[in-house]
Amino acid sequence: MTIYELYEELSAKYPESLRCEWDNDGLMCLDNPSKEVKKVLISLDITEKCVDYAINNGFDAIISHHPLIFRPQNAITPFCYTQRKVIKLLKAGVTAMSFHTRLDAAQGGVNDMLCSILGLNNVTTDYSDPIGRIVELDKETEISTFAENIKNKLSSPFVLYSGTKNVKKVYIVGGDGKDLIPNALKNGCDTLLTGRASYNTSIDAVDMGINIIEAGHFYTEHPICVKIEKDIKAIDKEIYTEIFYSNTIKTV
Repeated sequence: MTIYELYEELSAKYPESLRCEWDNDGLMCLDNPSKEVKKVLISLDITEKCVDYAINNGFDAIISHHPLIFRPQNAITPFCYTQRKVIKLLKAGVTAMSFHTRLDAAQGGVNDMLCSILGLNNVTTDYSDPIGRIVELDKETEISTFAENIKNKLSSPFVLYSGTKNVKKVYIVGGDGKDLIPNALKNGCDTLLTGRASYNTSIDAVDMGINIIEAGHFYTEHPICVKIEKDIKAIDKEIYTEIFYSNTIKTV
């Protein structure tokens, strides 16, 4: 299988039609579409350590959730950290491809994986924004208990929560989901579970009439790497895959 054939197969699973208009994902850098793909490194983020690991260990491609190139680049020089990574990859013949918001929205994607790991059932998709997931619990749960359960299941070093309501109906969006609070309220949810929200958003939660639970951007999205790995194996079981742990944020 060639690099470009793998990209097309994954794009069929995570269609471009699901991509948000503000997003930039897909092929980030590619020097030879016809190159055979034998080894794929999977990572939430394409950090410089990830790039170096891929190059030093003979990987043909890196597949990530977060885009390597998100903002327009005015030049390609080694003086910018994003451009430096692109130069390294192209010189080494390593392709980078990213599946961002289309993988958030896809069935079985980021937010479905998050619901599955947390053991949440009765999951529906937000009809007005296919990224969001809505879950109604079997019974009301105190927010502190619900937040602690999330912390344990995600192995997150921290979970922040604000708000005073018991949890019954939850709006779920991994990563940075504060912009979907209006959707959560419109769908009658008492709680927004996300990775990270701003300080002001969390402080205002009580006034907005909603709980905010922050379980860590990395920890709410990293599980998608397992899904990507399974999808690659379903496409071609001969491709060697490995998951790279890209988190560089520490807690004390």
